[in-house]
Amino acid sequence: MAESPGPNNAMYGTDANLAASAPDALLRYATHPRGFAELRLPQGEGPFPLAVIFHGGCWKTGIASQAYMAPLATRWQQQGIATLNVDYREVGDGGGWPGSFEDWAAAAKLIELVAADYPVDRGRVTLVGHSAGALPAQWLASAQGPDGPLGAREPVKAQAAIVLDGPADVGAERAAFDALCQFSAVDPFMGAGPEQEPARYAAIAPARAAPQLAQVLFVQARLPAPPAAALDAIRAGGAQVTVRENREASHFAIITPGDPVYTANEPAMLAVLRGEQD
Repeated sequence: MAESPGPNNAMYGTDANLAASAPDALLRYATHPRGFAELRLPQGEGPFPLAVIFHGGCWKTGIASQAYMAPLATRWQQQGIATLNVDYREVGDGGGWPGSFEDWAAAAKLIELVAADYPVDRGRVTLVGHSAGALPAQWLASAQGPDGPLGAREPVKAQAAIVLDGPADVGAERAAFDALCQFSAVDPFMGAGPEQEPARYAAIAPARAAPQLAQVLFVQARLPAPPAAALDAIRAGGAQVTVRENREASHFAIITPGDPVYTANEPAMLAVLRGEQD
């Protein structure tokens, strides 16, 4: 089978003010072309906090890849944060339900490898997702029953999640997220709408499986604050939840180093990444 054209990150809206550094290592978690993550390590001895980053792209292949998140990973590297910038399959190249979930779970296993082989603090791991990447940033840290996309599984151990203009509950925010993508993104990813597959949507909703985290920070821009019910469910799971709204900001300003919107939110993000609780 011929390989499909690579994601066009420029079309996805990246306007980075910081050139990406070369990764210190390229780590593979699967044999397919997108089964890898870029590791960047700060200067110094460590141990460093680790941010595991999941890109957006509306879960549709050809729109984006991990490359557009590399400037943000580089900025955090400069601030003393190790970063693992993950690529994964999407709808059109083997992703969706359950392929993307398989990739996210496999990529999360790299955390243990990185903690064993590099100067990383295993107790300070934060799952980070921009846009569609909000789902793995929360889903990985939640326990799943047999109705989950991969069946029953234990949550990935992490201290926090940072959601960058993404949904807290894919089903409840389906219309808003489709509007952000400007096409139907949720139903193709889930394999059907909530009327046809209500169990799928319920299985990954925070009301059923809240992430097991100490902190969850939402930094929103185009998307509004998540629904109160979703936030309450995440809090019920034990997390301290903070929502920072940046109305009128672009979807990409919040992840672009040097942009005033990013700069205004960076201290809050770094505090979470460093494990600093109020």
